[in-house]
Parts: sequence; C-alpha cells; structure tokens
Amino acid sequence: MLKRFIVKKNERAALLRNGDFQRILNPGRHYFFDPFNELSLTVWHTDTPMLDSELVDYLRQNEPAEAERHFVCMELSEDEVGLRYENEVLVEVLPPAARRFFWRGLLAQRLEKLDLRAGAALPAEMVKRLLQPSLRGRPVLGLNGVFVVQVPAAHVGLLRIDGVQQPLLAPGVTAYWRFNRDLQLELVDMRWQTMEVTGQEILTRDKVGLRLNLAATWRFDDVSTAFAKLAKPAEHLYRELQFGLRAAVGTRNLDELLENKQLIDEVVSGHVARKLAGFGLEIGGVGVKDIVLPGEMKTILAQVVEAGKAAEANVIRRREETAATRSLLNTAKVMEDNPVALRLKELETLERVAERIDRISVFGGLDQVLNGLVTLAK
Repeated sequence: MLKRFIVKKNERAALLRNGDFQRILNPGRHYFFDPFNELSLTVWHTDTPMLDSELVDYLRQNEPAEAERHFVCMELSEDEVGLRYENEVLVEVLPPAARRFFWRGLLAQRLEKLDLRAGAALPAEMVKRLLQPSLRGRPVLGLNGVFVVQVPAAHVGLLRIDGVQQPLLAPGVTAYWRFNRDLQLELVDMRWQTMEVTGQEILTRDKVGLRLNLAATWRFDDVSTAFAKLAKPAEHLYRELQFGLRAAVGTRNLDELLENKQLIDEVVSGHVARKLAGFGLEIGGVGVKDIVLPGEMKTILAQVVEAGKAAEANVIRRREETAATRSLLNTAKVMEDNPVALRLKELETLERVAERIDRISVFGGLDQVLNGLVTLAK
C-alpha cells in the first residue's frame, strides 16, 4: 500500500516507523510503501525553535552529518551568556547552561557567547541596544537577566555585587548581568535634604514636660564612607538629633529654655557634629521649630506675664504722675516770680475755656473778664 506525505516549504518532518525515528523529510511530496500502516509523520515549523531535543541529541550522536545539515545548535556553559541573532538582529538573551536548536533555512541564526567571569558590566554599545526594547520592531527576549541601572542627575548609585561595594556610579545608564551573582542598588541623593524630628516629649530639669519639633538640613559628604560605617545613615542621623535634643532640654530649667531658645539649637548642633564626625555626613543647620507647653503651664505662664505687665504699667503710671507734679511745681515757681508769665498762663486758660463755649457775652471789657477770673496780688 503506497502512502503519501506532503511537507510544506516552511516545514520539516520526521518519518517514524512504529514511533521510531527513520529519517528527516525536506519540503516536497514523499511516497512510501506501507502495507501494514506502520509509518507516521511529525511536522515542525522552521521559523520556531526545535523543541524535541532528544531527537537532535540522537542525530548528533548517531548521525552528526545529518544533524549538522538540518540544525543550528546553541549550547552554553554555566559561566556563559548568549546573544542570539536572527539575520544579524538581536532577538534573545540566552541564560547560562541554555540549549537551543533551530532549523536551518529561512532565518540565519547566530550565537554570540560572552564569558560571565570577565565582568558583570555590559558593553556600552550593547546597553544602548537593550535600553528601549519596546521601541524595536521586535522585542528582545530574556531581558530579565539584565539589570539596568539609571542614575538621575544630582544622585550617585551605590552598587553591591555579591555583597561587595563597587565604585560609585555617576549619573547615566549602565547595565549588568544578573546571572551567577547577587546585585543590589541604592540611589543616593547628593543634594541638601531636610529632616524633621517631631513630637518629642522631654522633661526639663525642673520636671516640666515639653513637646518640641526640630528641623535639620543635611547631605552626604562621603557616600562610600557613610554606607561603609552605617547601615542606614538617615536613621542614624535621626537618632542623634533625638539624643542631642534630650541633652539640651533635660539638663536645663524651663526659664533658661524660654529665655534663650537659640541655646537648644547650639547644643544640638554641637552634639550632632561630634557624633557624626568621620561618618561622611554633613549638617547644614539645626533649629527648633516649636516648643509646646502643657495646658496648665500655659495658664500659669500667662498669669505670670499678666502680673509682670501690670506691675510695669503701675510703675510707669507712678513715674508719669511724679513727673507731672514736678512740672506743675516748677511752673508755679516761675509764675510766682514773674507776673507776665502768670498773665500768659491766664490767657492760655481763657483760650481753652473759650474753645468749649459756643457763645460768650462780655461786659466791662476784657480786663473785667480777666479780673473776674483771677485776682492778681498787688
């Protein structure tokens, strides 16, 4: 019984007899005598990878010439990464120990091997090709094996490979192989930053509870030193600000703090400067934003201030009264010895009286009015 098999131009097929491989069939029509219906066909498309690795391994071992004629074999060791090209266009990143088999035919397959032991960083030209995969006509597969680092302006990148700190990364784009290594990245802002210590409940030396809010400006002076000596530099700075604030408030009375608030700033600044010396951190300034007193203490202080202001007002009033009396006494002495001055004072008094009267009727002349008001001693 004659059996016909048809293999299309973009296909390859394996002829099987009772499930056992016989040969590879190229595109075309194939006729075989099969009286017992023992022959069957397995078909693959040549534009997709060959997934039956057992068949390829069998051919490579038993019929190497046939395997070489039909397949492009790509195999990587544990320390290699591969770049697969189709018609000289990068299409896939192959991980270590990967195996890929492709049919020879429509697409020219090429593998570029890279030794992972030579270094973790990717060449700059390759980074450009891998940076924007979504903008390519065909996406690159396997990019999860590439660690892309983008360091913005005014920052540096702190990269650790297998726990070992690497040289600082300047602003820009770099990439590293993830395979066979552990990568950790931390972006560090080199600009001045603000840190606030809020809601600190502290007792003064005279046992008065205060709530204080503190603000500080800081930046990294030496990033490598800071992260080499401190696991979390920002948290360490926050704690030292707290300790400095407690040292400034807890050793002083309430009156001292209220009279000189700048004293707290100076004490905290000095404390933090001493504690952070040699740790790669720079303090720009420290200042207390708010000092909140308990409710009952506010009432007491308000009463003290009110009493003080009342006493000051009383002193001022008595001082003014004394000055006025002294002035009147001096005026009286002048008038006693100078009748002309007294006459002028009379005219001034008459003028002030006249300002408050709408109408005045004068009988006997101006002298009579003046003599009626004030009798001069002869």
